[in-house]
Amino acid sequence: MPTKIESKIEVLKVSEPTDLEKVFAIRRKVFVDEQNCPPELEWENEDVSTHFLATVDGEPAGAARWRKTDKGYKLERFAVLSKFRGGVGSELVKAVLADLPADAGYIYLHAQTPAVTLYEKFGFKKIGPEFEEAGIKHYKMVKGG
Repeated sequence: MPTKIESKIEVLKVSEPTDLEKVFAIRRKVFVDEQNCPPELEWENEDVSTHFLATVDGEPAGAARWRKTDKGYKLERFAVLSKFRGGVGSELVKAVLADLPADAGYIYLHAQTPAVTLYEKFGFKKIGPEFEEAGIKHYKMVKGG
């Protein structure tokens, strides 16, 4: 019986152009190609965001970011390539939350409806009705909300 080799998932905070290219390529594949989001809505606030790249056995697999807004700290652009779904998303959420300033009071995100249960595992609660953003159903979620 073959033994299952566990993949190594790593999430790093990135700012080098070569790493950011990998982040943007993942987001383009997931949001623009797969989910048909308008490309012009996908590229905004890049310079004021803190970016993360997830790899599986060294291969780019997922991306996310956080940024400070006038409301608090917003977690955004969680994207995992389809062949790596199942585990990478949780590692991204953990890494992003761990990177927020210790005094980050209000932490929120706009979760695509199918991803709500993932964020609930990390203490996020749905606030308000379902809404549409870039043609996709979302819920606003607040940590500890």
